[in-house]
Amino acid sequence: MSQTPKQSAERPVPTSADVARLAGVSRATVSYVLNNTSSVRISEPTRRRVREAAEELGYVPHAAARSLRAGHTRMVLLPAGTFAVGPLFHQFFSELQWALRRLDYTVVQYGSLGLDGDEAARAWAELRPVAVVSLGEVGLTPQGVEILKRSGAKAVISLAPSPVTGAHCLVMDQSEIGSCAVTHLIQRGRRAVGVVMPWEPGLEHFAEPRLAGARRAAALGGARIERLPLAYDEESAAALAADWRELGLDAVYAYNDDYAMLLMRALQEQGVDIPGRTAVIGADDLLLGRLLRPRLSTVHIDMVTGRLLAEIVDRVVRDPADRPETRDLMRARAVHRESS
Repeated sequence: MSQTPKQSAERPVPTSADVARLAGVSRATVSYVLNNTSSVRISEPTRRRVREAAEELGYVPHAAARSLRAGHTRMVLLPAGTFAVGPLFHQFFSELQWALRRLDYTVVQYGSLGLDGDEAARAWAELRPVAVVSLGEVGLTPQGVEILKRSGAKAVISLAPSPVTGAHCLVMDQSEIGSCAVTHLIQRGRRAVGVVMPWEPGLEHFAEPRLAGARRAAALGGARIERLPLAYDEESAAALAADWRELGLDAVYAYNDDYAMLLMRALQEQGVDIPGRTAVIGADDLLLGRLLRPRLSTVHIDMVTGRLLAEIVDRVVRDPADRPETRDLMRARAVHRESS
């Protein structure tokens, strides 16, 4: 009977010494090349030879060992949980991750739903990241910032509606989106406006400030606001649309374009004339909204690029003494189309 050959997993794990031998260089040179050390000048042919040797052997640097030598990781932690924020934000976060990887950082997404405040900060600190970019779904506190910095984080950056002491803050004033949408509806002659509030967990950090902005605009324009809870599914939209006439609303700001398109379809199936009986506006300015009939009015959001945020992360990591700053990250403007 023939014997089963040993699996490749049982082969010895290649080391930096093996790479150095194959490339004909020192182990220090291997470390400098594979860790992208910029302070040591190494010729491009030597760099290429080391990389080719590492690829041939299947060698990758040991992240934990590198962290022990450097005194910190190259990990940037992005708390996850904004899965339903919308395509615009997904595009922004994807660009941010790509730009951070180009700057030789390891990007780690941390599932943070169910964590809050200092509890979340302690969980993030356990991984000893060199930087944390809090995307707003968890309420970061000054105490949480201090916990992270004591654990070795050189940069703590918050993308939130308001500044956080000790952190570099890129303020995303979500209330401006709600205010912009409702102001547009009031200018179109609407005075009874529903505001969709998503049921999905994690979105309240974005939806509540947008509702506050909607109420602020309504108070200035003499309109009333009706809070409308809505899950992102056809059944929930159909149930809301079935009660629409009893609500006495002549307009709706539907959180974003996804919810707006979902609700608009349900309203049309109930025979609600759009925009005659009810004006509809979303947010994010998605291409699909322009293809609908009637074409969807929306709030266009201008944000700084993920690349710029990655550069801020890198700058603060290199100079942790850099004084925390607050910068406005976002602008909003209404785009009038047929649905309003």
